[in-house]
Amino acid sequence: MIFRTELPQRKAPNQIDYNSKLLLIGSCFSENIGNKLAYFKFQNNSNPFGILFHPKAIENLITNSIHLKRYTDNDVFFSNERWHCYEAHSELSDPSKENLLDILNSAINATSKHINYSSHIVITLGTSWVYREIGSDITVANCHKVPQNKFLKELLTVAEISESLETITVLIKNVNPTVQVIFTVSPVRHLKDGFVENARSKSHLISAIHQIIRPRNHIHYFPSYEIMMDDLRDYRFYKEDMLHPNETAIVYIWEQFKKSWIHDSATIIMGKIDTIQKGLLHKPFNQNSAQHQKFLKSLKIKIALVQEKYDVIF
Repeated sequence: MIFRTELPQRKAPNQIDYNSKLLLIGSCFSENIGNKLAYFKFQNNSNPFGILFHPKAIENLITNSIHLKRYTDNDVFFSNERWHCYEAHSELSDPSKENLLDILNSAINATSKHINYSSHIVITLGTSWVYREIGSDITVANCHKVPQNKFLKELLTVAEISESLETITVLIKNVNPTVQVIFTVSPVRHLKDGFVENARSKSHLISAIHQIIRPRNHIHYFPSYEIMMDDLRDYRFYKEDMLHPNETAIVYIWEQFKKSWIHDSATIIMGKIDTIQKGLLHKPFNQNSAQHQKFLKSLKIKIALVQEKYDVIF
C-alpha cells in the first residue's frame, strides 16, 4: 500500500551546471533555494533588493534594473529612525539616507548585469495581496511598518498577475533572449491574510503563471508549492510557526529541484564541495593535535584541487 503521492520530476531542458549563472528573485523561498546553490558554490545571486512577495514588486525591480533607474531623495523616506524605500525590503533600510541611496543604486546596477548575463532566472511568487500607498497611489513592495491606514489592501486578479508576468518575461527576453526563466510559487502560508484569503492568493498566482508558461520560449514552472501541499502534506514538515517549511522540507524540495534542473555532470562536483563544506564546519576537540593538523592539510589540498579544476571560490 502506498501512503504518499510523490510528484514525478522530469529532466528540464538547458539544465544548470557550474558554467551557469543564476539570478533568484522573489519570496523568502527564493533564498532557501539560493542558499543551497551558494552552499554548492554555483554562480548565483539572490534577492538584491531583499525579499519581494508579489508580482508587481518584481516587475518594478526588473523594469527599473533594465532601465538603470537612479535612486534619489524622492525615492526614500524616514520612519522609525531609519531611511526606507517602498521598492525594497526593510533589510536594505539604513539610518543614513546617503548609505541607503548608495545601496539601492549599487543593487540596481548589479541586478541589471545579472539580468543581462544570467543563464537562468528563478522567480518565486509568494502572494497576490498587495498594498497601495494612498498618498502616491503606488503599489509598494514593503510597508516598512508604516501605519496601516496609509494603505489600501488589494487582491490582484489572475488577469493582472498574468499581465505583470508577461511584462517581466518580455523585458527579460528583450535583453537576454536565451535565458531560462523558471517560475515557482512559494509554499509559505500567508495566514495573516486569512485561510481563505491565502488559498485565493495562491490560486491566482498558479493560474496566472500557467497562462504565460511556454517551455519552447524557455519559460518554465517548477512545482515547489505542489510538492509541499501534495507530496509532503504533513505538519511535521513545517517550522514551529506552522507557516514556513522546515529544513527537512527545504532539503526535500531542493532534491526535487536538483532532479529536474541540475545537470548530472554537476553532481560529482557537488559531492566534492559537500565534503569540503562539512570539513570546514568540523569543530575539533583539540585544534593543535597532530590528527587535526593532518585533517586541515588534507582539506586544503581538496580545496585547491576543486578550485583549480572547477573555478569555484571558498
